[in-house]
Amino acid sequence: MPRLFIDRIDPDYLDVVRRGLSYVNFGTLVSPSSRVFVKPNLTFPRYRPGVMTNPRCVEATVVALKDYTNNIFLGDSDSGGYNPFPMEAVYRETGIEDFSRSHGVTLVNLTRLPRKAVTVPVGRRRVSLDLPRLLTDETDLLVTVPVPKIHMNTQVSLTFKNQWGCIPDPADRLRLHPNFSAVVLAVNQAVHSKVAIVDGAYGLNVSGPMKGQAIPLGWTMVADDIGAAARACCEVMNIPVDRVRHLRAAERHGLLPAMSTIEMSADLSPFRNEQFYLRRRWTDYPGFFAFNSRALAYLAYFSPLSKVLHRLLYLFREPFYDYRTGQAFDENDTSPPIR
Repeated sequence: MPRLFIDRIDPDYLDVVRRGLSYVNFGTLVSPSSRVFVKPNLTFPRYRPGVMTNPRCVEATVVALKDYTNNIFLGDSDSGGYNPFPMEAVYRETGIEDFSRSHGVTLVNLTRLPRKAVTVPVGRRRVSLDLPRLLTDETDLLVTVPVPKIHMNTQVSLTFKNQWGCIPDPADRLRLHPNFSAVVLAVNQAVHSKVAIVDGAYGLNVSGPMKGQAIPLGWTMVADDIGAAARACCEVMNIPVDRVRHLRAAERHGLLPAMSTIEMSADLSPFRNEQFYLRRRWTDYPGFFAFNSRALAYLAYFSPLSKVLHRLLYLFREPFYDYRTGQAFDENDTSPPIR
């Protein structure tokens, strides 16, 4: 029976994460020799509420996990697309590099690690991709630390979607988008994804994953089952699971337990304070169609016309970030530029 803990972040992350791990009996899942990987959502060059996991939550997760084992690894993969940025720069800007060193955590960039070829079923076909050997062969348990947010292509980005960033090659992530539901579930199994610590200080509404309305929520969720956490997050966000394709697939595969089977520390009703919804602009639809079509994905990202098509799109669509100057295209973003 999955166990799930949720509470307000008061006064800080560390207290609520520790109580959450205790509630889900984390000590029965690991031993002092267990190797645990922490996977936050680091999808922007510097911290943005609702867009990515708060570095304070990541640090609290690390400190709380060290109560159980000292073999902790932490990281993410380089961003992709036409404006990539390296994870090493994100680690510096967010302070993750500093606290990883002070807490004795092994900080890695998944894109730069040795890889292992795996094949995953996609309908009647099988597709191949590389995954970091650290995750497939050298990790006992992965703790995912996502944020609850709307995603213009997958409807939501939660406890399953966060492991899409475990695919180290950005080109693979683009190539496999049309098979997202099948591949993301297979990736989660291959990297031993089990426990979720959801950073619900903020959520992202309307048009994530990179831009949208950051909504203060003020809670943290801990679950010993990523499917249980995904189900509960959808309940809190007021999003029907049957509207989310990859969660419907997870349910068919027995990876999304019913609410009635989840043992919870508290009723979810007091945490339902916002109606989350997706609203696409017309400039979002080219990416959405490419996400769901192998032919359009090739045309948009790998064909000789791809650069021209992107230049045309950005005549009408404002980029998220100026990667040359380190400035965000957001007048309300006053965080320091990336170095």
